[in-house]
Amino acid sequence: MEIPLDLARTLAAVIDEGTFDAAARRLRITPSAVSQRVKTLEQQLGRVLVVRSKPTRATDAGAPIVRLARQLALLEHDALAEFGLDEASARPVSMPLAVNADSLATWFLPALARVAERFPVVFDLHRDDQDFTAGLLESGTVMGAVTSQSTPVAGCLVTALGVMRYEAVATPAFAARWSLDRRRAGSDEMAAALAAAPLVDFDRRDDLQREYLAAAEVDPDAPPRHYVPASSDFANAVKLGLGWGMLPAFQSVDELAAGSLVRLGGAPIDVPLYWQQWNLRSTLLTAVADELAAEARIALARP
Repeated sequence: MEIPLDLARTLAAVIDEGTFDAAARRLRITPSAVSQRVKTLEQQLGRVLVVRSKPTRATDAGAPIVRLARQLALLEHDALAEFGLDEASARPVSMPLAVNADSLATWFLPALARVAERFPVVFDLHRDDQDFTAGLLESGTVMGAVTSQSTPVAGCLVTALGVMRYEAVATPAFAARWSLDRRRAGSDEMAAALAAAPLVDFDRRDDLQREYLAAAEVDPDAPPRHYVPASSDFANAVKLGLGWGMLPAFQSVDELAAGSLVRLGGAPIDVPLYWQQWNLRSTLLTAVADELAAEARIALARP
């Protein structure tokens, strides 16, 4: 059995755009034609390939078809570029990538900017926790991901980027108010202070503060917490004294030097980061990997 490539591309457009109508506008055909193409492909493969929700999403059976269409689009773009054809520059290829919030807010974008200067490409970034971005690779949603997973996803290559090091910090006023000073407090007093002091969590999957509390022998569920689900806003919440939190050096070095933030002590938490991407011989994908690795060598700590 062969998979008709025009039908696979139509399915990918439906998933990328989120609706059949939007896919029709991108493909410059009618919505009924889009629907008929998807239905034809489903009949040929004997599987439901798309959940017709808003936005649409691929089923488990549809995910490999979407991944195939995206891989073909990338390879086609590379081939046209090698031939020096105008289509390569006239039609920027869309590259979906996954990245964790703190990388996106600090070191990730400069690398992509350098790629965009050299290649006709637009990036479709998916933000998720580094523990979950690999799942977007497995489903075919993205071509590459910054992840904490060192084991390659099936069909992918993996490269170590470095370590993002987090330290527990707070404003001096907040630390004084809640007696969060390890130099003056004993371990029991510090544990009691941490159990009472408000903290800032990124979201309900953020384990960094919980890990720090567990190391201090504090019940991770004990403290009251704010939820601030954006990296820069999370850092601002800590800097404004809403609570203490784990910040990477990018977001705290200036304030620590100026004295507007203080370290709470305890061991830092190192989060190893890896770059995983589809195992394809693609000039564009290789350029992205090279620029990310170069930026990571400057920005991230070595393990």
